[in-house]
Amino acid sequence: MLRRTLTALARTALLPARGAALLYRAGRAHQHFFEPVLNGALGDQLAARHDPRAIALSFRRGGRDVAVAELGLSTLHQKTVVFVHGLMGDELIWQTGFQDAPAGPLRYGPRLAAERGCRPLYVRYNSGLHISENGRALSQLLTELVAAYPHAVGELVLVGHSMGGLLIRSAGYYASSIISKQLSVSNEQVPKPRGRPKKPIPGNCSLLTEKAPWLAHLRTVFLLGVPHEGSYLEQNGRLVERLLKRINLMPTRFVSEAIARRSNGIKDLGESLLVDEDWQQPDDPALPRPRTPVPLLPGVRYHVLVGEWLRASRPQVLREYFGDGLVGATSGRATELADETALPPGTAVRTARFAGQHHSGLLHHPAVYQYLQQWM
Repeated sequence: MLRRTLTALARTALLPARGAALLYRAGRAHQHFFEPVLNGALGDQLAARHDPRAIALSFRRGGRDVAVAELGLSTLHQKTVVFVHGLMGDELIWQTGFQDAPAGPLRYGPRLAAERGCRPLYVRYNSGLHISENGRALSQLLTELVAAYPHAVGELVLVGHSMGGLLIRSAGYYASSIISKQLSVSNEQVPKPRGRPKKPIPGNCSLLTEKAPWLAHLRTVFLLGVPHEGSYLEQNGRLVERLLKRINLMPTRFVSEAIARRSNGIKDLGESLLVDEDWQQPDDPALPRPRTPVPLLPGVRYHVLVGEWLRASRPQVLREYFGDGLVGATSGRATELADETALPPGTAVRTARFAGQHHSGLLHHPAVYQYLQQWM
């Protein structure tokens, strides 16, 4: 009896120490989230004042930024898969999810490398910047990649989660815009020939290779939980900000000003603004921001993966509104892209729904991985 009592007392006395140890290990396992979360919330302000904590868009390997020249890609014509995380995320969400848990279950990147023989590359970026700023930077990074390893990069596959999918679409817009502008300039400078018109320039012309070489390699894009038509959370946050501002009392002004300090990246999610001109226009509270149409790229297969968080027994209106918990169903399904008659030549869109999956669950669910593996 005395022994059991002493043992119980000892265990009770050690509980705070054990709890502290658990908290320490949890903190160590999740410490990689601090900078991405900080950048997602205030990254534009960090970058504006050149704060060393501001993340620069880069490939990542072993927990550090890696220059394109240091990637050392050698295997010829290998399928290359570039993973792009979402708001407040980092590259580890595609690998293990935890910095100090290498023995944990592997996620999509390492598994696809082992089972499909592809080459995974991971991008980290400051998700507090405007989506279009990161989109242009991503296009430039992919251009540098293909220019540095023209024979090592075979088929190019892009996988984006949430905001990462919007970056991919923005990058494609800016890459194709470069080509369109160059073609326009060339057509203006060259006099129109008499007689029979010349054939149009093919998609794999030298201009494409020089100005946006990664488009010539791109074949497949996977978009996981992407708010193509905006995020209802940001729309509600903006509404709360304006309501509190109109009440115009000291406490409500304080809260409204605090909400207003959220990053440009978060604000862009309200209508999923992918082009500079959209967020550069004055904000009229009475009207939604106009959005520049961003068409899909020709000759690319798009896979739109959507989570359905609520059970089928819930009312349809609720399931449509909440979608995967963070992205509404209509926005996630990209109804603006559903018109097959408006798709560019050779472009296809396939939508897959995953019942019972939350927004973050799309990052590690077995059914999602099987889909990626099947269509990769």
